[in-house]
Amino acid sequence: MRYEPVIGLEIHVQLATKSKMFCACPIPGEDAAPNTAICPICMGHPGTLPVANAQAVRLGVKAGLALGCAIPDQAKFDRKHYFYPDLPKGYQISQYDEPICRDGKLAIDFPAGAGRASAEIGIERAHLEEDAAKNVHAGDRAGLDAAGATLVDYNRAGTPLLETVTKPDLRSPAEAKAFLQEFRAILRTLEVSDADMERGHMRCDANISLRRSNDDGSIIDLTLNPKTEIKNLNSFRAVERALEYEIQRQTKLFEEGTPPALRETRGWNDAKGVTEPQRTKEGEADYRYFPEPDLPPLLLADIVKREGGLPELPAAKRRRFMDEYGFAPADARQMAAEPDLATYVEQVASELGDWLSSLPEIEGSAAEVWEKHKEKLAKLLSGWLLSKLGGLMAERNLAWGELKISPEDFAEFLSLIWAQKVNSTAAQAILAEMLETGKDPSHIMEDRGLGQIVEPEELRPVVRDIIAKNPDAAAQYRAGKTQVLKMLVGMAMKATEGRAHPTTTEKLFAEELAG
Repeated sequence: MRYEPVIGLEIHVQLATKSKMFCACPIPGEDAAPNTAICPICMGHPGTLPVANAQAVRLGVKAGLALGCAIPDQAKFDRKHYFYPDLPKGYQISQYDEPICRDGKLAIDFPAGAGRASAEIGIERAHLEEDAAKNVHAGDRAGLDAAGATLVDYNRAGTPLLETVTKPDLRSPAEAKAFLQEFRAILRTLEVSDADMERGHMRCDANISLRRSNDDGSIIDLTLNPKTEIKNLNSFRAVERALEYEIQRQTKLFEEGTPPALRETRGWNDAKGVTEPQRTKEGEADYRYFPEPDLPPLLLADIVKREGGLPELPAAKRRRFMDEYGFAPADARQMAAEPDLATYVEQVASELGDWLSSLPEIEGSAAEVWEKHKEKLAKLLSGWLLSKLGGLMAERNLAWGELKISPEDFAEFLSLIWAQKVNSTAAQAILAEMLETGKDPSHIMEDRGLGQIVEPEELRPVVRDIIAKNPDAAAQYRAGKTQVLKMLVGMAMKATEGRAHPTTTEKLFAEELAG
């Protein structure tokens, strides 16, 4: 007997607007003092009237179109009632039965190891709503139970959100993580949201249940069991770990003959690596939805016409990067997920073709050079950009949009490596200085004397001097012990501070020792 996970996601993202959802208050920065970006409207004072943020509506429609959703000609807002300190009005303005987006689907090619190679994930709905305030539990010890008081910062109240609900079409924690990453990449490409989970701009709740299946994967019972909702998921890794734990927990319940009988909400404790019970899951009736009387219906037909021309989405860009440039699937996925990085890659590739076609030893146009050496150039660019430069940027907490190195300078840097004018050690030193100063690589190479010595006549005196000072090694080589050649080359590298071209140096030693 096996148990198949049935997973769906509820994803909240903060929309990239300048003002709140229903008032003119600016979106506060993270360093804003508490309760300074508020007004009578977002504080729910009697007699105030909300006005829908037109930009938030446009962004929501754009996201829905990218997710393959149907956009109705008309949508409306509703009041969702519940009592909590972070909700000053006693209700949240949301959308219930007439959201701006519904019935979408997103085709995903999963990375290796996720389970299935690809799948089409249904989008049940996406709707607009306002965010709640932020509760701060104060006290000598951590945790709500130990708090001496709960403080409320209303700056976040009224911030525009788009909540997207998937259908239960995901079948593994790795698939859920991959879906979230693709979803974030789409929103960033469209500039709908920065979808930064670390800053709370994208929040995810995961719903999971198990159902019995045969060893061949066929489902014994298609009926969905009561789902468990998991909250407090603030990273992709947390989503994956929480679902893995919940699969283990629910599997054990099934095997003990006591499968989950009620819908439940559990919180993820990242430090302990477990989910913990919070409450039984509310139903829609608990929220007493009814239409928001202070807001007119949203008319969406004209917005759909204006926002219908979508840019190239990450999946299409990923395929093009693989076909056009020859990047490996994992590298193309990483590049296409970040709009600033994707733009930088294309600019570097264009400049690199120009740099290489200008080298005397290479024939052909920039396009011909790239096509002829596609595999090697793709590895060169992705290796130095994603691994080497990406690692240096991560150490400095830099985003791709903050990079000082121009695409032309990075392409020149790669051309120096391609032409073997610098070795790997020198190249890493040059790259680090480029990142700090923004200087071009040729000047750094010349100023610091990091260029590789490739001219035989410049290296020959070094080779002869080493042979003269090491007669025993020379005699061993001439006696047939050719392995000493590597030792001699190492001496030349040390004498030139790593600048001697290894292949040229080895050939010179062979010539001199044969004479």
